[in-house]
Amino acid sequence: MTFELTFELAALLFAVAMLAGFIDAIAGGGGLLTIPALMWAGLSPATALATNKLQACGGSFFASFYFIRKGLVKLKDLKLAIACAFVGSALGTIAVQQINAEILRGILPILMLVIGGYFLFSKNMSDDDRQQLLTPTVFAFTAALGVGVYDGFFGPGTGSFFALAFVSLAGFGLAKATAHAKVLNFSTNISSLIFFALGGKVVWVLGGLMLVGQAIGATLGSKVVVSKGTKVIKPLVVTMSIMMSAKLLFDYFG
Repeated sequence: MTFELTFELAALLFAVAMLAGFIDAIAGGGGLLTIPALMWAGLSPATALATNKLQACGGSFFASFYFIRKGLVKLKDLKLAIACAFVGSALGTIAVQQINAEILRGILPILMLVIGGYFLFSKNMSDDDRQQLLTPTVFAFTAALGVGVYDGFFGPGTGSFFALAFVSLAGFGLAKATAHAKVLNFSTNISSLIFFALGGKVVWVLGGLMLVGQAIGATLGSKVVVSKGTKVIKPLVVTMSIMMSAKLLFDYFG
């Protein structure tokens, strides 16, 4: 790892983290900005991913805190899903060290386009709750656990996958789904960070600096979710899904 943390670089990465936190709180996909920025700064891919998890914890925590304080999320109803997401992320982080992720890299761009298409064309996309397809317990052991494994194994678009699961399976309105997705994403981020830290991959000073930027951006983005709801979430999710798909395709074939 060869990089020098100058004042100019620190200021730039702080600004990138703040923008990423804002986007993440609304639609997910902030890693599209932070991971390339960390690698551009001179970090190896593994170190960039690990440091990104640290700063992402800041964004997901403060977004979750805001949503909980505003009453969009009741933690007592989400305890099992949080635990399953945490365990899933740990399993995924362990598995990625043993399994070739190239197959998933090829499939993921298609999945991201499917998410964007669902949010764009679904007639049920609103802030109103609908009938749930899965009980909270079943949801926890399927969707929460499964997306948790994915986040530990690969990561991009985790917030979008959680939001889609809450909308399509739990019957949540879009703003409520986004709020709950952020809480589960914080759980998976913490889990993955623990394993990266044990491996000595985290650059703590840089990650801590970006964590502050993420926290500011996430708080601002959370306020937009509460005040604007579907009007801003839907187009941004679609946009970020398309951008993530394009970036992943470029990385895969480039």
